[in-house]
Amino acid sequence: MTVYVIDDHPLMRDALTMLVHRVKPGLKIIPVPKLNVVESTVEKNGAAELFCLDLQLPDTLGMSGVQLLKAKFPDVPLAVVTSSSASEFEERCLQAGADVFIEKSSSPTQIIAALRSLLITEEESEEEAANPTAGPTKLSKRQKQLILMLDQGLSNRDIAEKLDISEHTVKVHFWRLFRRLGVNSRTQALHFARTNGWLGI
Repeated sequence: MTVYVIDDHPLMRDALTMLVHRVKPGLKIIPVPKLNVVESTVEKNGAAELFCLDLQLPDTLGMSGVQLLKAKFPDVPLAVVTSSSASEFEERCLQAGADVFIEKSSSPTQIIAALRSLLITEEESEEEAANPTAGPTKLSKRQKQLILMLDQGLSNRDIAEKLDISEHTVKVHFWRLFRRLGVNSRTQALHFARTNGWLGI
């Protein structure tokens, strides 16, 4: 799997490449200078595990980059890494389908933490599945809540209302939970939780 760093500034591409390697050494990272070559670059270099996207590219305007990537690659995690301010753009990016919003002015530690949340490996998921006694301690409080709410049969809208968050945020939480458990659906997540006795947590 490959990470694509989409930014028209070579120095920023290099900096992000170094930070991604610190999260997950050995990943194949492909720099992309503009949006209109992403599709052909992916065809040439292999399926994407993550897109890192700058909002301000020569061939994008506003949310157009986020919208285009999510339309063409709906299942690939998307990190917006931009000099645009979070107060103005973060909510809009998340609503358009981005998974995380990272300001370029953030510290390397903050950027690494945000990228790490999107680069959990399948091997790590399988390790946790094979060691269920360790699993619950590695779930966040919010993920434990989600499992309980799944068991109650609540919809995304119900969960959003109960937790006072947006439906999109609920979807992002589920995506991370599924990655953590190594499953692909609510049904599989519930089965995993029941099999490992997590519903009493």
